[in-house]
Amino acid sequence: MKYNRIVLKISGEALAPAGAGGIEAAALKPVIEQIGSIARQSVQIAMVVGGGNLWRGAGKEMDRVTADYIGMMATVMNALALNEMFKAGGFASVVLSSFVIPQVTEFYRKSVAVDYLKKNVIVICAGGTGNPFFTTDTTAALRAAELEADVLLKATQVDGVYDADPKTNPSASRYDVLNFDEALRKNLKIMDMTAFSLCRDNRIPVIIFDFYKKGNLIRVLQGDKVGTLVSSL
Repeated sequence: MKYNRIVLKISGEALAPAGAGGIEAAALKPVIEQIGSIARQSVQIAMVVGGGNLWRGAGKEMDRVTADYIGMMATVMNALALNEMFKAGGFASVVLSSFVIPQVTEFYRKSVAVDYLKKNVIVICAGGTGNPFFTTDTTAALRAAELEADVLLKATQVDGVYDADPKTNPSASRYDVLNFDEALRKNLKIMDMTAFSLCRDNRIPVIIFDFYKKGNLIRVLQGDKVGTLVSSL
């Protein structure tokens, strides 16, 4: 494998039925299969999951700080669901959260996470950064930097980064490779600017790819040209 230790960011929608919210075991099965296929190759896997399937904030009706904490708790619920499905599939996994719920999670610390990764336990990072005003994209970038990951993988439903929305512009062109400065200058919205800048400053390559095409994840880790690579080169 080209990459030994990865951080994989998936959206909360990956846990929900198509076009709906919530959590559904049937929706989780292909996620578990994809990730399980690389866990069997002894790749060290840390995951960050979003919470959009359960919570999208409350706009002007609610204080932003409160809304963000609710969103962080939604990521804990998603992490617990993933954890149970991994265990049901025969994989070792653990939930490490930025804020502790002693009955169901452990507290996230770099040293603890690294110990689990070295034992080939899938580490599911929940609770965001533990602070409001930061997205799960930023959480993924932060964890990738802390854990000295070889790469940050952003799982999406499209096959990479385009210069326009391919759903509305049939002439949109896909980038195979980008450098961070170019992506920032063109405002390509690969992830939020805080996350993207963090990856650039710590020289963590980012690959944006279609997670839902069977076999893509393992192809990425083998070094095949899948999706869009964003790096400092």
